[in-house]
Amino acid sequence: MAILRMTIRRRIEAAALLALAVAATACRPVSSDRYDVLITGGTIYDGTGGPGVRADVGIAGDQIKTVGDLSRSQAAIVVHADGLAVAPGFVNMMSSDDSLRVDGRSMSDLKQGVTLEVFGEGDSMGPLTTEMRTRRLEAQGDLKYPIGWTTLHEAMVDLEKRGVTPNFASFIGAATLREYAVGLEDKRPTPVQLETMRDLVAREMDEGALGIASALIYAPGFYATTDELVEICKVAGQHHGMYISHMRSEGNRLIEAVEELIRISREAQLPAEIYHLKAAGVANWPKMDRVIEMVEAARTSGVRITADMYTYTAGGTGLDASMPPWAEDGGYDALFKRLQDPQERRKIADAIRTPTDQWENLYLAAGSPERVVLVEFKSDALKPLTGKTLGDVARLRKESPEEAIMDLVLADRSRIGTIYFMMSDDNVKREIRLPWVSFASDASSIANEGVFLKSAAHPRAYGSFARVLGKYVRDEHVLTLPEAIRKLAALPAANLGLDRRGLIKPGLYADIVVFDPAAIADRATFEQPHQYAVGVRHVFVNGVQVLKDGEHTGRTPGRALWGPGRPRAAAEGRP
Repeated sequence: MAILRMTIRRRIEAAALLALAVAATACRPVSSDRYDVLITGGTIYDGTGGPGVRADVGIAGDQIKTVGDLSRSQAAIVVHADGLAVAPGFVNMMSSDDSLRVDGRSMSDLKQGVTLEVFGEGDSMGPLTTEMRTRRLEAQGDLKYPIGWTTLHEAMVDLEKRGVTPNFASFIGAATLREYAVGLEDKRPTPVQLETMRDLVAREMDEGALGIASALIYAPGFYATTDELVEICKVAGQHHGMYISHMRSEGNRLIEAVEELIRISREAQLPAEIYHLKAAGVANWPKMDRVIEMVEAARTSGVRITADMYTYTAGGTGLDASMPPWAEDGGYDALFKRLQDPQERRKIADAIRTPTDQWENLYLAAGSPERVVLVEFKSDALKPLTGKTLGDVARLRKESPEEAIMDLVLADRSRIGTIYFMMSDDNVKREIRLPWVSFASDASSIANEGVFLKSAAHPRAYGSFARVLGKYVRDEHVLTLPEAIRKLAALPAANLGLDRRGLIKPGLYADIVVFDPAAIADRATFEQPHQYAVGVRHVFVNGVQVLKDGEHTGRTPGRALWGPGRPRAAAEGRP
């Protein structure tokens, strides 16, 4: 507690000094320089957690040139921000590339002020073998696009060349490495296979990956041992990367999963982050006390542990997350064969309905088939079931929920996008307050038009960041506005080791959001998810205005951002 009080005092002192520095800048002789963009009259929250300061921002090219009194300056574009907040662009710590390949505007996140999307949870865009590329093409549902790359770096360059609005960066998926070297089977890697994974990590880190990302409740990531993860993370650590994980459990073995993450961080000597921090299932809600204690004790001991979260009490993943990972030993084709075998079906059904600590059963964590909502099907024949609960569908088909799970996955030949209601709002508020927690949507950035309307969505795809600033800052006072902006921008940028991002400061890249603190709010609901957030007026990415008066400008200045392990000479080049 004494350490916590000291940390808070130091942060307050630093914020006060920063406010004085910014105020001093604002009082300097008035600049008469010319800029490409001027943002005038707004209250600047620079991302450090310090109080807002009324000042102007001058942008030249892709960088912030000056912060201060620029009333005598001129610019080609002038944004009047009186009564508005001016903040560094927000970072989505867990997003996906697939939607941006179909629609590069990134509408649902852009309208919330997100200027950086981070990819790679467990499965990344590369490295790929020919067989892996074929499997990914066959698995595509509503969103279809060519896959012509082999490495993660090539995939990043390909996306940048397509033209996208936000910046983006990516981790290497631990499951992708395992699929590349070992396959989809539940088996230990041979020494040669493990060395292949380590070599792949070294290559991708040299070419700009952020580190290693795992998703350990899903096959084939589930099959990896802690020792295997430590070995590949050691390489990422040597290249200044980090480890980030959807841990092995967020429910019945949550404490043990946190212990594993801390062990990997300590033994591999790299920072680690918990994806979408939560305690899933009513019986597990009280475990959040212990989780917080463990993380803070690790941080005090010098182990760099952080987390991110989304601000909803329901998670979203596949319906296959209700089935045991051994059912997917060998991949989805092997799963579909098992679901056609009466004996295997009985074993899978028994596993679904039987409480266990051996794997993460989200069907049981939700507590009822009425708390499991089906939102995304690959098959047009099954799309009429979109938005129905698993209980609704089981009754409609006159079968048990367990049978419905198996029949639907088999019929759709996909994991089926599913929402599980599992978390406590009290825990959500506690997590929001934690100084080492940033934010993510755990969803693709989509649009409320075209192909995206073929499926439903989790409202977090449209509201995660606006919800922080509206519901939890302005309405419920869970967090202050300066601290929320720090956790939305500077904290994740620093955790990722990104160069000159996450703050409003001269010399940094001009990723900036201008919003109305009195109006910003999420509008998406579970019943009507395809609704944009409101309150964000203007957004700049690399100095280019991409949102003007709440409307997309058609510009796509987004860049691939490279991790700290990439050699500096290469990192400063394009791409």
